[in-house]
Amino acid sequence: MMRLDKLPNAKPGEKTVLFLRRHWFIPAGIILLLLALIAVPIAVYYLILTQASWLLDHPIAAPLLTLTASLYYLAIWVYSFSEFIDYYLDIWIVTSERIINIEQHGLFARVASELNLTAVQDVTSEVHGIVNTLFDFGVVHVQTAAETTRFVFKQIHGPEIVKRQIIQLADQARARQRSTATRSSAKPSQPKH
Repeated sequence: MMRLDKLPNAKPGEKTVLFLRRHWFIPAGIILLLLALIAVPIAVYYLILTQASWLLDHPIAAPLLTLTASLYYLAIWVYSFSEFIDYYLDIWIVTSERIINIEQHGLFARVASELNLTAVQDVTSEVHGIVNTLFDFGVVHVQTAAETTRFVFKQIHGPEIVKRQIIQLADQARARQRSTATRSSAKPSQPKH
């Protein structure tokens, strides 16, 4: 669990309720794709070995094949690394006061934004497809009063549960805000001397 003293602009009494990342199935899919991509040059090598073995002894073709395979493996390594970084560094934190959205875009771009729970107007969860239904992961959309402000929690586990918790926390935050406003307006004003 992330410590609140490490969060930006931590408020007194604020508690972390949800610390969300994408579902574990997402990196498993990245690993399966990586394994499939790794197997392609191996299959091509055995095809060349059985059909055109002279290419492996050719003074120009052999180094070109080695260079091509090396560049291919470098490309899939960079792709896999950037996909894993994107998975690992996309974080959604729901506290008792706000929602913090931290999204990684590529290797060197990161966007962090926050939203007070009192501004939440609508929360929607979506689960599409057989795999998402079986493993219970999907998308949660958090809409504010502004038409364009929308937080999207992508590929998270238990989207319906997360939706209900955010709605409950938003209702509690609005109730606290109303009671604070009522208490401050009920205090008698002190006469100035």
